[in-house]
Amino acid sequence: MPKITVMMDGTVHSEVTLTKERTSIGRRPYNDVVIENLTVSGEHAVLINTGDQVTVEDLHSTNGTYIDGKAVKRQVLRDGDVMDMGKYKVLFENDSNTFDRTMLHKPSVAAPAAVAPVAEPAAPELKGVIKVLTGAAAGREMALTKVVTTVGKPGVSVAAITQRRHNYFVHYVDGHERLTLNGNTVGEEPIVLKHGDRIMLAGTEMQFLQS
Repeated sequence: MPKITVMMDGTVHSEVTLTKERTSIGRRPYNDVVIENLTVSGEHAVLINTGDQVTVEDLHSTNGTYIDGKAVKRQVLRDGDVMDMGKYKVLFENDSNTFDRTMLHKPSVAAPAAVAPVAEPAAPELKGVIKVLTGAAAGREMALTKVVTTVGKPGVSVAAITQRRHNYFVHYVDGHERLTLNGNTVGEEPIVLKHGDRIMLAGTEMQFLQS
């Protein structure tokens, strides 16, 4: 079941499961999700749930709705997308897997394009795994089979692991605790992961393995 987590400065404001066909977000009290902040418009945006997918539509808000730094008017959401609405971040989750208190979200991959007349050699298949080293889930492994996997706990620290051709990359998304890789802080600029790298996120240590 799809849901959203509304956050500001790493603090969770609310979590809402998207059970309705239309879920409105805004400052006015009649919205389904009320955010009482002047940076959010009275009727800021609406989430449209068709069962197969969820679409966000900006309702001509003053400060706009952004995903990955780009203003959107209407866009289909993918698992792990983070929407900026005023000072707030809204994390969209769907088809998620949970490792104890560390969450890994596996977004859907877009449908493949039409087959080209001339076939090109396929790139080597990547096989990456995240292994949990500490906590109650220590020893568990999650195969990185999707294009983007978001890892962490909303309100604490969230990061994204992205598969791009021959490599996996990791970067910080949101939260008050910073992401570290082999003891070094990682920001919003993606960093290439190497076999054996250790990731510390939301109080949990994990290791990246690639074969």
